[in-house]
Amino acid sequence: MTEEKKNFLVIMTYPFAFVVILWLVKIFEISFGVSLIPLGIFPRKVSGLIGIITAPLVHADFNHLISNSLPLLFLGLGISYSYPASSKKLFFGVYILHGLLVWIIARQAYHIGASGLIYGFVSFLFFSGIIRRDNRSIALALIVTFLYGGLAWGVLPVKTEISWESHLFGSIAGIVFAFIFRKTDPAPKYDWEDEQVDPEE
Repeated sequence: MTEEKKNFLVIMTYPFAFVVILWLVKIFEISFGVSLIPLGIFPRKVSGLIGIITAPLVHADFNHLISNSLPLLFLGLGISYSYPASSKKLFFGVYILHGLLVWIIARQAYHIGASGLIYGFVSFLFFSGIIRRDNRSIALALIVTFLYGGLAWGVLPVKTEISWESHLFGSIAGIVFAFIFRKTDPAPKYDWEDEQVDPEE
């Protein structure tokens, strides 16, 4: 096995491991007949601070979990492969920052689910692409937006049962880290970018 393949397998481990944890949490919840919703973020309540760590692991039902699992895998693999030096810092940064903003600013209700991370990663890719002029990142962000469906509307208070605040603050966190990591993992330069067209042709 080549070194590149080994590195790719290592890269794949982290996104898969996180999604597996999400499924194990939901299976535990169903198996033991307990509700983990109180582990969500409850803004401006000291007991709700724990949700900054636990809320992304808790989902309302299997439909909620399934809708988050595939984008998380796709984005996790894309970011880990394209931004190996900053991917882990980005994950924890978006995880904590968006949760903290939800706790400080959002309406008082339990906020659960990993969709805030999805919005953070898509936002990071899109704005990294603009800042770095990396079409690869922009394309990946647009593909996820298309596949996820209605992603742009998720930052608006259209449905009260959805934590649009998590989506909004996840997006803001993604923009913040796109700027912070703008000089890390420089975009590869392709051969065709160096090609010059002969004006006489």
